[in-house]
Amino acid sequence: MTVNDIAKVLEELAPLAHAEEFDNVGLLVGNPNMKVKGVLVTLDTLENVVEEAIEKKCNLIVSFHPIIFKGLKRLTGSNYVERVVIKAIAHNIAIYSMHTALDNSKMGVNAKICEVLGLKNPEILIPRTKSIKKLTTYAPSADADNIKLALFTAGAGEIGKYSNCSYSLEGTGSFKAGNGANPAVGKIGEVHFEKETQINVIYSFEKEKSILKALFDAHPYEEVAYEVLTLENSNQDLGMGMIGTLDVEMDEKEFLLFVKNRMNASVVRHSKLLGNKVNKVAVLGGSGAFAIGAAKKSGADIFVTADIKYHEFYQAENQLVIADIGHFETEQFTKDLLVDYLTKKIPNFAVSLSENITNPIKYL
Repeated sequence: MTVNDIAKVLEELAPLAHAEEFDNVGLLVGNPNMKVKGVLVTLDTLENVVEEAIEKKCNLIVSFHPIIFKGLKRLTGSNYVERVVIKAIAHNIAIYSMHTALDNSKMGVNAKICEVLGLKNPEILIPRTKSIKKLTTYAPSADADNIKLALFTAGAGEIGKYSNCSYSLEGTGSFKAGNGANPAVGKIGEVHFEKETQINVIYSFEKEKSILKALFDAHPYEEVAYEVLTLENSNQDLGMGMIGTLDVEMDEKEFLLFVKNRMNASVVRHSKLLGNKVNKVAVLGGSGAFAIGAAKKSGADIFVTADIKYHEFYQAENQLVIADIGHFETEQFTKDLLVDYLTKKIPNFAVSLSENITNPIKYL
């Protein structure tokens, strides 16, 4: 398999189009057409991780965090980022990053946290808006079913656990073909009336190119009439954070100790305990202060995240408990998620879990 082949497998889990605009995801170092001998999965790509890849004969590193985040103006080895890139290039090792594309995945970072904590019925905490599009097109009624099938095959018409979703209306279309046209029906210079079906489907924005291609390939008309609208609807399958419930309620302190144990956290920093039972839990891997409001609005009893600043703890406002367990600690199991995923998708391929602990924060 090539680097590009494995990238396509990873994009089935976390399409790069789902990453946040500020992020730097995808292939950061290396040739997409290079044949891959082995894959090393890590949370961060540091020098010791590249050395581990060399030792294990892995020439592709799949990293959660991007080693290159801002533009590089020179490669002189003056800092750890430049040294990693130089070493990777020198040993012909490719580096691929997923970061917020995986954060936004319904089966990504936050789903793994829910799994580790045993949360049931997890849902997206902050569903993304303006990521669902609606396609309306018009076609001869005799061709409508074939066109719908082509659109469904390309990924249109998926809503939650349902697929092949569409809505159709019957009507009459009219047109007059001019000189040089090649109409599928009707004659040049004559107004033609055709029994047509209006087809309506929705789709996730990153699939637009393939869906429009499917439409044009399947449609019999020389000129295809269609409209594309961006919807305000929340996307229940895409977004930041998750919220789920416990099988059995716990006291707040009991739950915080449970989280500390299950997430291998050295320290749990938290806002004031409220004396409530914990049933509904919101989680967000990495820096999650921006989601405090959403966690409160969701009715969560506790919000488990990281990188909460002093004044941000005040935002709990006696409505929930904010628990900061550490950035690395919230994301550490992402490596296991990716190894399990790749092993299932390409079972006959060498996929290794990095043995390096890349947490830069130490505790006394």
